[in-house]
Amino acid sequence: MSHKGGHGSKSIDLQMFEVNAKAVVRDYYVEPRIVLEVQGSKAVVQVFEGTDGIDNRHTHCEFTGDVLKMPISEEMLGRAFNGSGKAIDGGPPVVAEDYLDIQGQPINPSCRDYPKEMIQTGISAIDVMNSIARGQKIPLFSAAGLPHNEIAAQICRQAGLVQRKDVMDSHQDNFAIVFGAMGVNMETARFFRNDFEEVPCLYHLGCMQNTALFMNLANDPTIERIITPRLALTTAEYLAYERDLHVLVILTDMSSYADALREVSAAREEVPGRRGYPGIRHIYVDRQLHNRQIFPPINVLPSLSRLMKSAIGDGMTRDDHSAVSNQLYASYATGKDVQAMKAVVGEEALSMEDHLYLKFTDKFEAKFIAQGPYQSRDIFESLDLAWSLFRAFPKELLKKIPKKHLDTFYARRTQVREDFHQEETSSSTP
Repeated sequence: MSHKGGHGSKSIDLQMFEVNAKAVVRDYYVEPRIVLEVQGSKAVVQVFEGTDGIDNRHTHCEFTGDVLKMPISEEMLGRAFNGSGKAIDGGPPVVAEDYLDIQGQPINPSCRDYPKEMIQTGISAIDVMNSIARGQKIPLFSAAGLPHNEIAAQICRQAGLVQRKDVMDSHQDNFAIVFGAMGVNMETARFFRNDFEEVPCLYHLGCMQNTALFMNLANDPTIERIITPRLALTTAEYLAYERDLHVLVILTDMSSYADALREVSAAREEVPGRRGYPGIRHIYVDRQLHNRQIFPPINVLPSLSRLMKSAIGDGMTRDDHSAVSNQLYASYATGKDVQAMKAVVGEEALSMEDHLYLKFTDKFEAKFIAQGPYQSRDIFESLDLAWSLFRAFPKELLKKIPKKHLDTFYARRTQVREDFHQEETSSSTP
C-alpha cells in the first residue's frame, strides 16, 4: 500500500511495516470510524473526534469489511461509558469476553415465554395500577419541564423483583440495570451519575454496583445518539442471555433519539414520514399534578399496561391486586368527573356520594400517587395503602372488588389506616 505525505511518496510493504512499526505509526494513524451510507463506489464516513488537520486529497480510508461490534463483559456493571462505549469513569478499558454486533436480531415472538413476573419499581402508581412485566417496555410520556429524569432515576434506584417466600432469585446477585441517556445536557448527565454513585439504593450500597451507564451528551455527534441505545441493548442482551441475569433497561430521552433519526434522514434527503404505533404500555407524566407539587406526577388514567394482567395476582403479587387496581381506576375516574361537575353546578348541588368521591380523589393524589423521590414502597405496602383509602367508602360503593376480598381486607386495621384516620380527625378539628 502507499501513503502520500508532505515529504513525498514512499512505498511500505508488509515486511517493512512489521520491522519499522514505530516509524510507521507516525505516518499511519488508525482510528475506527462509522460508515453512514454506501452508494455505488462512494461511502459517507462519520468522524467523531473532529476533522482538523485532515487533508482530503492525501487521506486514505481502509474498510474492515465488518459491522460495528462492541467489546462486552460482565465487568461492565458498575462502569460508566460515553455514547460510543468508551469508559469515562477513569477506569481501564473493558477486557472483552466477546465482541457482539450491536445490530442484534429480534427474537421470534412465538419462541418467547409469555411475561408472567412483575418488576417492582417502588412507585405505587406504577406497581399497583400499571405493573411492569418482565420483557415489557416502559416509555415515560413527558414534556419539557417535567421531572421524567427524576422518575427514571428513582426507578433505577428501586427496581427489583417482587420478594416472596417462593422467589429464589437474589436481588443483589441476579438483577442488573442498563441505563442509556441520549442527548442529555451536562447538568442532567451529572445528576444521573451523582445519583447512581452517591445515593444508597434499596438493595445495594450504591446503584453503580449493578448498573451499566451509557451517556450521550447533547453536544456529541448525532450518529452516536443512534448508536447509544444499541450499545445499551446489546449489553443487556449479553447479561440476560449469557449471564442469566434479570436486566432492566432504561433509555432517556427517546425524543432526542427520534430527533437524531430525523436529522440523519434529512441529511440523506429521504422522504420524511410521521407515523404513530400503539404501545403495550406507557406512563403519562402530567403537568397539572406537577404544578401542584405532586411527585411523581403520574396521571394513572391515560397510563396503560397491557401485560399487567399476566404479571399480578395470587402467586405473583397478591390475589387482590387486580381488583384493587380496577377499583382505584373506577373511583378515581368518577372523582375526576365529579370535580368537573362541581366546577359547573357548584359544591352545594353535589350529593353525599359525590362528596365521598371528591374526598377520595384528593386523598388518592396526596397519599397514593405522591411519594418522595427516595421513598420506596413494596407492592404489599402499596396495596394496603389502597385499602386504607377504600375504607372512606361503604362496601356497597366498592363494586369492582369481590366479596371474598372485602371480607379479608376491608376490616383489616393497618398502621396506614390508623395514620389515615388520625389525619382525618386533625383536619376536621377547628
